[in-house]
Amino acid sequence: MEYLRAAGVALIAVVFAASSLSKLRDFRGFARSVPALVPMPARWVRPVAVAVVAAELGSAVLVPVTAVGGFVLATALLLAFTAAIAASLRRGRRAPCRCFGATETPIGPRHLVRNTLLICFAVLGALAPEHLPSVAGAAVAFAAGVVVAVLVIAMDDIAVVFARSS
Repeated sequence: MEYLRAAGVALIAVVFAASSLSKLRDFRGFARSVPALVPMPARWVRPVAVAVVAAELGSAVLVPVTAVGGFVLATALLLAFTAAIAASLRRGRRAPCRCFGATETPIGPRHLVRNTLLICFAVLGALAPEHLPSVAGAAVAFAAGVVVAVLVIAMDDIAVVFARSS
């Protein structure tokens, strides 16, 4: 379990760091996309967008520092994101997913699957006992977590490549 936790730390930290930094890169664009996914009064859009970015940055920083706190925050964020995506899909609205920057890729079931898998890693990471793994094992687990994070971040681009080839 300690290796799963090490991989989870890397996965969650990298995913949320990339997500928050991409939103900061085009904060106005991200803020404009929020009501398309979650309808809300105009006065709430900016505070909600700021809260999302701050919580994502917080999770990215907390997971390596205090794993349980970071994993709990990540789980709460992922549950909220998953609920927002599911509600939007139920309403028939397929707004662009601004999860990792400016994109026109609409949200879909694969985003629900992605978030569910991330929730599983975050919950397992939070529940895993805090044993220090061997340095070599931790390094391999951490590297595996980074690789999975890169695949998660590039998921929409990867899906486009496979959709074109079929």
